[in-house]
Amino acid sequence: MTSIAETSSPDRLRAPLPGRPYRAPKSREKLSIVSTGILILGAIYCLFPVFWVVMASTKNGAELFSTFTLIPSTHLWDNIVELTQYRDGLFWRWMLNTALYAGVGALVSTYVSALSGYVLAKFSFPGKTTVFKILLMGVLVPGVILAIPQYFLMAQIGLTNTYWAVLLPQIISPYGIYLARIYAAAAVPTDVIEAARTEGAGEMHIFSRIAMPMMLPGLVTIFLFQFVAVWNNFMLPYIMLGDDQLFPLTVGLSGLLNQGATAPALYTLVITGALISVIPLILLFLLLQRFWKVDLAAGAVKA
Repeated sequence: MTSIAETSSPDRLRAPLPGRPYRAPKSREKLSIVSTGILILGAIYCLFPVFWVVMASTKNGAELFSTFTLIPSTHLWDNIVELTQYRDGLFWRWMLNTALYAGVGALVSTYVSALSGYVLAKFSFPGKTTVFKILLMGVLVPGVILAIPQYFLMAQIGLTNTYWAVLLPQIISPYGIYLARIYAAAAVPTDVIEAARTEGAGEMHIFSRIAMPMMLPGLVTIFLFQFVAVWNNFMLPYIMLGDDQLFPLTVGLSGLLNQGATAPALYTLVITGALISVIPLILLFLLLQRFWKVDLAAGAVKA
């Protein structure tokens, strides 16, 4: 026999009657509407500058300052051609330089971060806690503060105004090592490592064939973060480089923007170049996002 307490419990009161669909409480519906509204406002706030760049890149120099900003025009292709012809295609040289800095720098940095994070997560050695605390301190230090000391170090070994001056400082990423350490601790079972050691596998073999496939979703995230950081980096190459043939997009477009004060026609080139510079980041994100859905242990089983 059902007791009175059971029939009057909150769960029984909230349960839908037979044949009637369950409806969420009005307070929960209101909260959902407010949350959705906040997310939409946040998306508009983040995407509006991109929309402005798209619209502005379709205008010529005269229309850019005389027409309403959000009304498109028909000069996008003309702006791309003019940007390509500027100083014999210097913009595309900047694009290749940026791809080199971001691609090579992010790949090497991701590997170093993966190896360092794996060691910090799965090995015991004296001073491990101290090393990790110093690493956390490095995460909190802005990169702008390190740019000047890095410049003096590169100047002492004669590497300023070279590709190495931008590539080498990007290899060590405290934030990437921190993420790799957290991910390795969660995604790589110690039992699997011990089993591989019992079979006679070397430590580097275990790392490359077992640990890295398990860490793949996390490493993709680290690679994407580092790639975007290097792609958008301005201060380090601005300090290190003096030859505009070595400039990345950020420094090159900044120079064009400064010249626009005396030649307003260059403003359209800057805006068009900014639009083109965003496209590789969008394509990279669309290409790599599928790896985030991979099962954590799938790579190790295949290996």
